[in-house]
Amino acid sequence: MSNVHLIDHPLVQHKLTLMRRKDASTNSFRRLLNEMSLLMAYEVTRDMPMQDIEIETPLETMQAKVIDGKKLVFVSILRAGNGILDGMLSVVPGARVGHIGLYRDPKTLTAVEYYFKMPTHMPERDVIVVDPMLATGNSAIAAVDRLKEIGPKSIKFVCLLTCPEGIAALQRAHPDVPIYTAAIDRELNEHGYILPGLGDAGDRIFGTQ
Repeated sequence: MSNVHLIDHPLVQHKLTLMRRKDASTNSFRRLLNEMSLLMAYEVTRDMPMQDIEIETPLETMQAKVIDGKKLVFVSILRAGNGILDGMLSVVPGARVGHIGLYRDPKTLTAVEYYFKMPTHMPERDVIVVDPMLATGNSAIAAVDRLKEIGPKSIKFVCLLTCPEGIAALQRAHPDVPIYTAAIDRELNEHGYILPGLGDAGDRIFGTQ
């Protein structure tokens, strides 16, 4: 698991605990997810390349560092990935956004693509894929497979929760893609849900449970 980054900041862990509670309302779940995404974004973007530009302070001219947010693309795996986007974009508002529509076949648990839309000039861009759960790993693998067809500079995967099975599957398929997560839970159940988990993230975000 050398390519797995556990974001264990106390604020992240505290908010995740509140989200796990089955009596958390849709409103509070959504708000906590936004706050967690913002906090996680700081860690995920820690190694973003910087460049120097000349600015004027109230006292003098200086060389100061900035990031080029336009070179970064947040890719949301629909639909639940959209719950992470706002928090991430509040940290890097200049980032572009891509979407991959995938649904999990209830019988085979494999990922089926129904939508794919990305910014232009992807070989110049760094990609951060966002999805609340890395469970079986099938959706994450399908998303990264598809993204590699258009050749971005780099790919990272960000989730709230994962489990040993999901990590193993994604690392087996794409060992070059680092995983950022707030928790590694115990296991998957027979239906492909993470235990102890927090339920279906999409249903809890959008109030469709």
